[in-house]
Amino acid sequence: MKNSKNTPKIYVGTYRMYNSGSLFGKWFDLSDYSDAQEFYKDCYEYHRNESDPELMFQDWEYIPSFLISESTLHQDTFKYFEAVSEMDDDRAEAFEIYCSDIVSWPASGNDLEETLEGFEEAYQGYYGGAFKDPKTEFTYQYVEDTGMLSGAPEILERYFDYEAFGRDLFLETYTEINGFIFLD
Repeated sequence: MKNSKNTPKIYVGTYRMYNSGSLFGKWFDLSDYSDAQEFYKDCYEYHRNESDPELMFQDWEYIPSFLISESTLHQDTFKYFEAVSEMDDDRAEAFEIYCSDIVSWPASGNDLEETLEGFEEAYQGYYGGAFKDPKTEFTYQYVEDTGMLSGAPEILERYFDYEAFGRDLFLETYTEINGFIFLD
């Protein structure tokens, strides 16, 4: 996992301290660890003053909600961050959207490798530049890439309704979320 300004971090306290009215805990930078076992070892070491500390994740930064809850960190969290560390920022954001909104990973039961493969097949790119509407921008690119209007009379090209065609494309074939396009 690379160390950057968007490093995933967790503030770890314990339920006993919290129930006693204390927010005593520590921020743990996940980029300092290679796996969950190493992370939990440090958390328990930090809270060694309790006989059987029940860890409580009181706050976190840059960790998708599908990987963490108040008391658990998903077993594939470190694999997930390793995978996204090899992606550029747009692709990493698209993968997070794909996991949370398209395939509901990890709740879907698929493993991370299957999810990555599905993402590679489904992800069509980010369209949030030249047009106000990402769907229309994608549709122009789609028509050009497929050569759909090549060979058509110029008059037909001028009157082609990209917005209407785009609406049809996104009814059953594609999904757009925040400018990221995915094949259904």
